[in-house]
Amino acid sequence: MSRGHRPGHRRRGREGQPSPPHGDRILVLPGEEIPGEGLRPGTGTYRVGGKVYASVLGLLQRRPPFVQVVPLSGRYVPKPGDVVVGVVTDVQTTFWLLDIGAPRWAPLHMTGTPWPVEIGETGKFLRVGDSVLVQVESLEATGRIGVTMQGERLGKLDGGTLARVSPARVARVVGRDGSMIDTITRLTGAQVVVGQNGRVWVNGDPEAIRRVSAVLRMIEEHGQRSGLTGRVESYLLATSPIADREDDGGSAPRPPSPPIPSDLPSPEPEDEEFDDDTGSIGPDGP
Repeated sequence: MSRGHRPGHRRRGREGQPSPPHGDRILVLPGEEIPGEGLRPGTGTYRVGGKVYASVLGLLQRRPPFVQVVPLSGRYVPKPGDVVVGVVTDVQTTFWLLDIGAPRWAPLHMTGTPWPVEIGETGKFLRVGDSVLVQVESLEATGRIGVTMQGERLGKLDGGTLARVSPARVARVVGRDGSMIDTITRLTGAQVVVGQNGRVWVNGDPEAIRRVSAVLRMIEEHGQRSGLTGRVESYLLATSPIADREDDGGSAPRPPSPPIPSDLPSPEPEDEEFDDDTGSIGPDGP
C-alpha cells in the first residue's frame, strides 16, 4: 500500500477535482482522454498531439512518472521475461509444443530444459497434457514465441490442477509484495503457482483446491475493489474445515505456510493499491 495517502481519503488534484471515494477506481473507455498531469503514457495508453488516451477498457492508475490503464480483461500478450504456466499440446522429436494462452503456441526445444534429452526421446520427459512453468525468452517477427525451462523454479508441475484468471488480474492474485498469495497459501495449505499468462496451478487436497478456486473467482469478480486481501482472509478463516478449528470459540488457526521462494519480500498488511508488473510465484524447485 502506498504511504501517506489511502484510497478513500478525498483530496483535490491540481485542477480541483476530488479523488474517487473509498473503494472506487476510475473506469476509462478506449479512446477516452486521460488527464495525465504531466505524466508519461504507460501500459494501456497512447499519446497523440500532447494528449494521453486510453487504448483499452480498464482502470486508470497513476504511477509516476507514468499513467497507465489496467485492462479489465483480454487475451494474454507475451513479452520477454514473463514466467508462464504452459500445457503440452504436442510432442515432436526435438521439441514440445506448449499452449501458454497466447495467440500462437510456443515450442519448447529440448535444449531449453535442464534434462539431457536425446533426439526422439522427448516423450520420456513430457507428455501431452503435462503442465510446465517456463519463461518467455524471445518474440520473433514471424510471431514465434521462444520459451525456456532453464532457470530458477522453472520446470514440470507434477500433479495438481489448473485454474484461470484474466491476465489483468494476475497482479491482484499475487498482491503487493506477495500479500495475497501468502494469505491464500497460508490459510489453505495449498501450493500455488501463478503465471503471468493468467494460468494458476494449484496442488493440495481436494478441499484446499476447492477453496483456492473459490478465492480466485472472488478476485476475478471483485479485483477492482480495495481491501480485497482482508476479505479473502475473512472468507478463508470462515470456511476453514471444522477439524482444523481450535476450541476457542470457533476461530480457525493458520496452518503452516507451504514452501515459498526465499527471495519473496515480506508481505505488507494491505494491498489496496497494487503494481501490475508483479512477477509470478513458483515453487522452490520443479
